[in-house]
Amino acid sequence: MKIKSNIFYSMIAITLMLSSCVKDKEFDAPDLECSNAEFTFITISELKNIYNGETIQIQEDLVIKGYVISSDKEGNFFNTIYFQDEPSNPLGGMQIELELRDAHLFFNVGQQIIIKLKGLYLGESKGIYKIGGVFTSFGNRSVGRLPKNVVFDHVLVSCKENVGIIPTSVTVSEINESMLNTLVVVTDVEIKQEEIGETFAIKEEETLRTLVDCGENELVIVNSGYADFQAEILPDKMGTATGILTMDNNQFQLIIRSVDDLSFNQERCEDLIDEFTSTSIFISEIADPDNNAGARFVELYNASVESLSLKGWVLERYTNDNIDVSSSIDLSEYIIEGNGLLVISPNAEEFKNVYGFEPDISVGTNSPADSNGDDTIVLVDPFGTVIDIFGVIGEDGSNTNHEFEDGKGVRKIEIISGNPVFTASEWTIYNDTGDEGTINRPQNAPLDFTPGVR
Repeated sequence: MKIKSNIFYSMIAITLMLSSCVKDKEFDAPDLECSNAEFTFITISELKNIYNGETIQIQEDLVIKGYVISSDKEGNFFNTIYFQDEPSNPLGGMQIELELRDAHLFFNVGQQIIIKLKGLYLGESKGIYKIGGVFTSFGNRSVGRLPKNVVFDHVLVSCKENVGIIPTSVTVSEINESMLNTLVVVTDVEIKQEEIGETFAIKEEETLRTLVDCGENELVIVNSGYADFQAEILPDKMGTATGILTMDNNQFQLIIRSVDDLSFNQERCEDLIDEFTSTSIFISEIADPDNNAGARFVELYNASVESLSLKGWVLERYTNDNIDVSSSIDLSEYIIEGNGLLVISPNAEEFKNVYGFEPDISVGTNSPADSNGDDTIVLVDPFGTVIDIFGVIGEDGSNTNHEFEDGKGVRKIEIISGNPVFTASEWTIYNDTGDEGTINRPQNAPLDFTPGVR
């Protein structure tokens, strides 16, 4: 019996040596005797529960089974086999690291494998559980490749019929950690527009490409620079992407087995236009009360009857005579109603104490809403166009026609659109030491201010 076993493994070793010299991968797989042996199995979930926070060697005679879902035939997987607990609707999956090139010749997709765990190492890295040999670096152990001379001592092929794998159908937004290390088919995705025309991977470099759905939800796809399809051009249509779901640094990633895993034969998503510009949005009041700096605010007004999403809009502050932006407020989360106002406060609690209601937007100190009266405030649309401005960039507002220190600037009621060039005649400006054309009369909150009223 021992002689027969030695001959069997010698044949496998010879086959592996020969397969590494064959460039054409379309050759017959070697015969590998399947196993009908009876085992008591633990589940993948039970195996994961053994992990105690550090890489451990399994000492018990434990056995698991699973169905192969990966393939190294096209070179996008290397020395790794992924498997899951059921051919469809799996509860979990795992990977085994091993020194075995052309593993697809022995372990086909859909084939049930049996893994004897005693002597193997179990570990976890970045949310992914794996088993295999051991790798030691500076005294730290991690799961490494199982040496090729013991691979077939631990990994057996079941005699059970290959029933094929049915990937779990999922959208990008539905992906979750329970699907890790399992085969999924992600529906209604396409390659990100900026990557169209690129190859699957840069030669000899692992390359990340991006799948995106029509709602702009993204999923990274990982391609090896040594894969057979490395130099092929990414498809420019939309469809489904099948692959093994993994994770790296809390980011979900998909690894395909071949270009056939991308079935892109539908028209791409129509461009989703969700960023808009309008000259009807402008600064209507800006306040620096003489008696209470905590009651400062900036007010925006929409002169149109139509509401507008402010996605991509920002309010910027240029402090004193700075020519660079000192601080900004991202307005993307907000919608301004038709003929409506948005009041922005740097101190929401004090604002409510003074004016009796809560501001629409609460921001921090030193923000554009917290100016002390000699700064420039700029409203910019999603496309980088200045829609409105109070003040002059690069000019300190002190003693000028745009100083509102200890006072306020109120847009005259007849103004119905923003102006990218500061025009003092559009404003009524109060201050303590402003230039001619302004009113040198400090203002006190709340009596001299009307936030939320146009």
